[in-house]
Amino acid sequence: MTQINKIAVPFKNASLAALLTAVLTVPLLGLQLTLNGYVLVLHAHWTPVAAAMAAVFLFQLGKPWLTRISKQLRAMATATTLPPAFHRLGVSGGKLGARHRRHAMGLLLVIALVWPFFGSRGNVDVMTLALIYVMLGLGLNIVVGFAGLLDLGYVAFYAFGAYTYALLNQYFGLSFWMCLPLAAMGAACLGFLLGFPVLRLRGDYLAIVTLGFGEIIRLLLNNLTDLTGGPDGVSGIPKPSVFGIEMARSAGADGGMTFHQLIGLPYQGGHMVIFLYLLALMLAAFTYFVTGRLQRMPVGRAWEALRDDEIACRSLGINPTAVKLSAFTLGAAFAGMAGSFFAARQGLVTPESFTFIESAMILAIVVLGGMGSQTGIILAALILTVLPEVARSFAEYRMLIFGLVMVLMMMWRPQGLLPSRRPHVVLPQ
Repeated sequence: MTQINKIAVPFKNASLAALLTAVLTVPLLGLQLTLNGYVLVLHAHWTPVAAAMAAVFLFQLGKPWLTRISKQLRAMATATTLPPAFHRLGVSGGKLGARHRRHAMGLLLVIALVWPFFGSRGNVDVMTLALIYVMLGLGLNIVVGFAGLLDLGYVAFYAFGAYTYALLNQYFGLSFWMCLPLAAMGAACLGFLLGFPVLRLRGDYLAIVTLGFGEIIRLLLNNLTDLTGGPDGVSGIPKPSVFGIEMARSAGADGGMTFHQLIGLPYQGGHMVIFLYLLALMLAAFTYFVTGRLQRMPVGRAWEALRDDEIACRSLGINPTAVKLSAFTLGAAFAGMAGSFFAARQGLVTPESFTFIESAMILAIVVLGGMGSQTGIILAALILTVLPEVARSFAEYRMLIFGLVMVLMMMWRPQGLLPSRRPHVVLPQ
């Protein structure tokens, strides 16, 4: 009887899940309206519905087996990470794993530096966009992952950085390299000001306030027509230069020497795409290094203490006000830096580029990768940015697939793809 129950219960759960999938997917995937002249015609497409039901049924049926396999793999990884002598001392993680991670990240960095010279122009441009989301994810990770403060208005700092470069260049003629630190510092000041109204808030209330703040910034950009251009935005934003040397076909009315003339190579349009990619890679590596160092500094430990228990944080003599302000300020600075680069890459910024869906996307990167995990956030940013470009045939189902992936992640692996792990020592009993 026990053996029959072990088979019957998963089969029953899988059947119910497949039936629920049919109810949800028939209106979305099974029925389609088309216009035949002036008449709407309803078409039924059952193949996508059947495929979704089969996928959910097989996943639910094999979920217990997958769970056992994942537990065995984790146990094997834990057993082989360190020699037995270390396990007898009770050490479950340490410098050995950190050293391997550093070597792996160094190898990936070398590959990332060499790849654009062999990849296609379109793929390099997509990876540049992915690196922007890496910067944004690592910045939001300070607020959400390290400090445990739910921020749904992070896109406001992103927009501030983009418009800082666009407006300073338009009205004062400042270059990208001059505006980049100004955008970071301006966004940091804006994050500092936002921190004051939310000092006493937490959880859902904090999320609502930050969501409102993000919408206020977008509406201001949309309505301040004389300053920001309103819905039309700001166009004609110049690309970054290489130490003051333009990377263009000609130097323009001012004359001078362009970058390709300096190094003696014929001009190609792909050079700017590669340069923007390398610049984005440099900024992403800088963000990764700084946030990693901050996590290991006293301020990073204070963020983690605030995230775990604010009352215990107060009892240790840590000022939660200063900790929250530092998290909002530093997280906003990296968003401003990413926004400035975004404006340089696009050449055009409009308020519609900074809607709530962008904040949700960045937050999904943090949750999917694993809150507090820098490596996981990089992986999640690459997955959520590159996969939609690869699978363009499923473009109309992009948000549906995105929501399904997030639901499955919360059910199967709520800690994220690569959860954050800190070395710890267990005293032998």
